Amino acid sequence: MTVIERLWEKYELPVQDALHYADGRSYDLALDPAAPSGFSVLSPFALDEGLLDDPSRVSSVDGLAAVDLGERGLLWGGESSYGSEGFIARLTPDRALIWAMFFAASNPFDRMRLSGGIAAFRSTAGFAIAVDVDDPRNPALPEN
Repeated sequence: MTVIERLWEKYELPVQDALHYADGRSYDLALDPAAPSGFSVLSPFALDEGLLDDPSRVSSVDGLAAVDLGERGLLWGGESSYGSEGFIARLTPDRALIWAMFFAASNPFDRMRLSGGIAAFRSTAGFAIAVDVDDPRNPALPEN
C-alpha cells in the first residue's frame, strides 16, 4: 500500500498543492487561472520523502459535492481542515483512491459538472478547475 493510499484510508491528504495517484506518483501543482484547465502540473516529487521531513503536514478532507460515475466510481470535491483549502478526487466504486488533487488556497470545491470525460469543479472563491477524469495531467478545457 502506498503512502497516499494509507492517508486516504483516514480521508487525509498532504497540505501541498499537488496531484497524487494511488500508485504513489505525485506532482506539484499550481493554481493558474490563465491556464485552460485552471491549474498547471509541475514537477514530480516523492511524497514519502516530504512526509518524513514533516509528517504533520496532512489535513482531513470532507466532501461537499459528488458525481456518481456508476461502475467507474465517483468524483468527489470539498474542503479540508482549514478554510482556505480544497480538494478534488476520483474514487473507485468502493471509495478507494484513484487520484486526488489538493490546493492550499483554492477554498473548498462545492460545485461540479461532468460532460463526457471532463469534470469541471468550482470553489467557493471562484477558482475553476477542469480535469480529464481518467488522467488529470491530460489537458482539459472547462465548459462555460
